[in-house]
Amino acid sequence: MTSGSSTAASTAASTAASTAASTAASTAAVRDDPDQPLRSMFRERWFSTLFMTDMWERFSFYGMQALLFLYATAPASEGGLGLSDGTAGALFGLYISASFLAAMPGGWLGDRVLGTHRAMLSGALIIMAGHLSMAVPAHTTFYLGLVLVACGTGLLKPNLPVMFDQMNPGASSSRRQAAFSLFYMSIQVSALVGPLVTGALGERVDWHLGFGAAAVGMAFGVLQYLHGASSLRGAATGPGRPLPPGALRRLIRGAWAALAAAVLLGGAVALAGGLPLRPVLALCGLASLVAPVWYFRRLLRGAELDEAERMRIRGYRRIFVPSVLFWAMYGQLGSVFSLFAREHTDREIAGFTVPASWFQSAHPLFLLLLAPLFAWLWLRIGARAGVVQKFTAGLLCAGGGFAVLATGAWFASGGGTLVSALWLLGAFLCMTCGELVFGPVGLSTTAESTPEGHGSRMMGLFYLGAALGAGAGGQLSHLVGVLPLWIYLAGFAAAAAFTALLLRHRTARI
Repeated sequence: MTSGSSTAASTAASTAASTAASTAASTAAVRDDPDQPLRSMFRERWFSTLFMTDMWERFSFYGMQALLFLYATAPASEGGLGLSDGTAGALFGLYISASFLAAMPGGWLGDRVLGTHRAMLSGALIIMAGHLSMAVPAHTTFYLGLVLVACGTGLLKPNLPVMFDQMNPGASSSRRQAAFSLFYMSIQVSALVGPLVTGALGERVDWHLGFGAAAVGMAFGVLQYLHGASSLRGAATGPGRPLPPGALRRLIRGAWAALAAAVLLGGAVALAGGLPLRPVLALCGLASLVAPVWYFRRLLRGAELDEAERMRIRGYRRIFVPSVLFWAMYGQLGSVFSLFAREHTDREIAGFTVPASWFQSAHPLFLLLLAPLFAWLWLRIGARAGVVQKFTAGLLCAGGGFAVLATGAWFASGGGTLVSALWLLGAFLCMTCGELVFGPVGLSTTAESTPEGHGSRMMGLFYLGAALGAGAGGQLSHLVGVLPLWIYLAGFAAAAAFTALLLRHRTARI
C-alpha cells in the first residue's frame, strides 16, 4: 500500500470512527431521554441531508403537480393536451395513485435488494429523468415522464421515512409523531416555492419549461444527497433482509426481460399512432384499485411472518380503511381544486391575475405554519388520544374543507359568478389540518407496527391506502362533468362525516 493510500485509509477510518461515536452518543441520548427537545435534530447533519433531499423532491413533485391538470385541460392550440375536465382529473388521480402504488415494489427493493441508501439514490435519479422527459414538447415523452416520475417516487418515498426513523431510534410514540410533524414542516419550504416557479413558467411562458424547472430542482436534490450521504447510518449498508444469490440473479434477468418487453411494446404503440386514452385510464384505474388489496393479502399470507407479526399487520387495518377515503379527497387538490381556482375564483389583485397554479402553494404554506403546532399537540396529548380518535378528527377536518369549497361552488354556480379566493384558501386550510393528522400519525403508527426486516415494505403498505384512495378519487373525477361541482364536493364532505361517525362509534364500543 502506498503512503497516499495509507493516509486516505487512515483518514477514512478516523472519520468512520468519529461518525460512529457521534451516532452512538446521539442514540444513547435519545434513549436516555426520548422526549428531549426536537430542535436538537436540526443540528444533526443526517437530518439536514434527508431534509434537503426531500425538499428538492417535493419542489419537483408539487411544481409538476401544479401544472399537470392545467396542462392536460389546456387546448391543443395553447400547447396542452386538450382533455376534458373529467378525463384530466382521472389522469391526475391515476398519476398520484401510481406514485403510491410504486411504493410497494419500491419498499420491497429497499428491504431485499438495494437497501435504503441505494433505493433513495436510484429513485431520485429516475425522478430527474422523468421531469427531463416531460420537458420535451411531445405527447409521448410527456406520458413516459409521468411513468418515470411515479416509479422514482415509489423508490424514494417509502425508504426515506425508514432511514429517518433509523436515525431517530428509541423514541417514544409521541416523540416519533412530533418528529414526523417537524419533518413535514421542513419539506414544505420547497413545496411552497415549487408551484410559484413552475406555475409562472408553465402558464405564462411554456408548459414544458415549467416541467424542466422541476428537473433542475431534482438535480439539486441528487447532488446534495450524494454530498451528505456519508452522514447517514444506512449509507454503507445493504438490504435488511437480502435475497438469496439465486433469487437475486433470477430477479435481475426478469427485470431486464421486462424492460425489453416494455420498450418493444412502447415502440409498437408509438408506431401504431398511440392508444385511446380513456380505455387505458380505465384499465389502469382498475389495476390501482385491485393491486392494494392483492398486496395486503399476500403480505398476510407470507410464510416469513409469524402469527404475532400477522396480528400486528391485521391491526394496522384500523388506520388503513379511513386512510383510503382521506387520500381520495387529497387526490382532488391538484385537479378539482385547480379547476375551482381557474373557473370559479376571482383571481384579480390590483390589476394582476394570479395564475391558477399558484393556489397550490397554499397547501404547503399552511403545512409550514401549522406543523410546529401539531408537533407540540402530539407531545402534549401523548397517549391520551389513540390513533382512531386522531383519525376521526382528521376526517372531520378534511370533510370540513370540502364542505367549505362546496359552499363556494354553490355560490358560483349561478351564471358563472366568480367568488372570493377565501373559499378556496379555507378549503386548503382544513385539508392541511387533515393531512397533518393522517401523515405524521400514519407514518408513526406504521413504524410501530413494522415486523423486523420489513420496514420499507410496511411504509409501502402505508402508501397503499393513498394509492387505493387516489385511484378511486381519480375514477370519481369523471363525475365532475356530469354533476354540478358543489354536489360533487358535498358528496366527499358527507362521506368523510359518515366515516368519522363510524370510527367514533367503534371507539366508544371498544
